Amino acid sequence: MLQQIYPSVEHPYQFELNKDFNFSAAHYIPCEDAGKCMRTHGHTYFVNITIAGDELDHNGFLVNFADLKKLIHNQFDHHLLNDLEPFKGKNPSTEIVAQTIYTMVKDYLSKRDNQPKCVQVFLRETPTSYVVYRPKDAQ
Repeated sequence: MLQQIYPSVEHPYQFELNKDFNFSAAHYIPCEDAGKCMRTHGHTYFVNITIAGDELDHNGFLVNFADLKKLIHNQFDHHLLNDLEPFKGKNPSTEIVAQTIYTMVKDYLSKRDNQPKCVQVFLRETPTSYVVYRPKDAQ
């Protein structure tokens, strides 16, 4: 993956971890005003997750990089997002996908003894379009 400069987020924590990965998936937005996005189409999504915290685990990690990738990649890669449980009743726009990734990571991190926080999800849908999701309650 090419090195990418991501928007940074202010936070009060000592440590910040960033994990990049990608997944390929299809989706459609079933709304008249979505234009050509009404048709099923695919993307190679590029994700950057920013995790922050003050306490490290017994390995000296905020969280294992590989665990973050598995959490998202294994569930979304090579799927039609509209068919997946997290998107039932929602249009899987890039904004909603970024927010869903955040929620999945937040839920995973809440079970860790060192309590790291997800402070940002960057999701690139195309070379020219991306979304940054930052929860208001990340700190």
